[in-house]
Amino acid sequence: MLKYVFKTLWRHRARTLLTVTGAAVAMFVYCFVGSVQEGLHRLTTGADADRSLIVFQENRFCPTSSRLPEDYARRIRKVPGVRDVMPIQVWTNNCRASLDIVVFNGADPKQIQQTRPVTLVNGDWQSFAGQRDAAIVGRNVAQRRGLKTGDQFSIGEISVQVAGVFASTVPAEENLIYTSLEFLQYTRGLDSAGLVTQHEVLLNEDADPDRVAANIDEMLRAGSVATKTRRKGAFQASTLSDLIDLIGFAHWLGYACVGLVLSLVATTTVMSVQDRIKEYAVLQTLGVRPLSAMRLVLSESMVLCLVGGVSGTVLANAVLAAGGFAIGAEGATIAFRPSLNLLISGSLISLIVGVAAGFAPAVQAATVPIVNALRES
Repeated sequence: MLKYVFKTLWRHRARTLLTVTGAAVAMFVYCFVGSVQEGLHRLTTGADADRSLIVFQENRFCPTSSRLPEDYARRIRKVPGVRDVMPIQVWTNNCRASLDIVVFNGADPKQIQQTRPVTLVNGDWQSFAGQRDAAIVGRNVAQRRGLKTGDQFSIGEISVQVAGVFASTVPAEENLIYTSLEFLQYTRGLDSAGLVTQHEVLLNEDADPDRVAANIDEMLRAGSVATKTRRKGAFQASTLSDLIDLIGFAHWLGYACVGLVLSLVATTTVMSVQDRIKEYAVLQTLGVRPLSAMRLVLSESMVLCLVGGVSGTVLANAVLAAGGFAIGAEGATIAFRPSLNLLISGSLISLIVGVAAGFAPAVQAATVPIVNALRES
């Protein structure tokens, strides 16, 4: 029977190829949309997002507009529940949404090594810590910009020596460039001596993040600059609020792609059955039972969906792995990464759509009136 199915599909090669290609393109787009949604979920959830706080200037959004005294770190460390504080100076080439955003984070190299989930792929920490204009570059940024250890990289007012390239268990980290705090503070044109963009607060295991955040803001209310402290995940969600709305709309685009595959394969299968209606009548006269005829048609639609859908899913994951894509705004980035979940969901959706698309034509083939079908010219 399977051999017969493949012969049937090969009989109309052009139609089969167009259907498979259409299904592949639709599932390719579906996987890209799914990758963006997964990236957003990873960025705003998890232990790192829930168990650390970001102290930012009140009523400020873009990193270039937040200017907090670096000395606030000393005061924040005294708040009960705070384990450590890392002052961070953030610089970005674009506060608006961009697919090629470059974000510098300036901090103490020792704190970066101790608190960030990063591992150097090449280069070494000594070179990074010992050279004032040294930087370690996230793997995605290095891939997009063609950077390697030893290169000089310049953008805007900033020029750094690449001391290493790092990978991270948190995909968004791989879209960052880390430098020393002093380098960004004293770079000509930034005028940030003694100031930082934000303070990242690491909490004790038993600390209540919301209570600690309220205590920090209350303590600093009498300072020179008012602050707004939030969980890291909530801070990043607020920073990317416009993109989150867009990604939420793109969710429907993913459903539309699945609907497109369903419509495309169903149309092709219906045309195939109608073209061979007499053939199915002959099969019934030879003893092929209605359920067997249904299985033939369902097998055709499933093969079309699986070949096209799985091809598009695999291709999308390959492009995501090779491209190192990310979108960001106001210093926060969402990484597009391939995942096993995308591979499994894309394959399962292709299988389910194949069954759904072939069900009605299969019923038609199984219930064709033999005499009427044989009389047709």
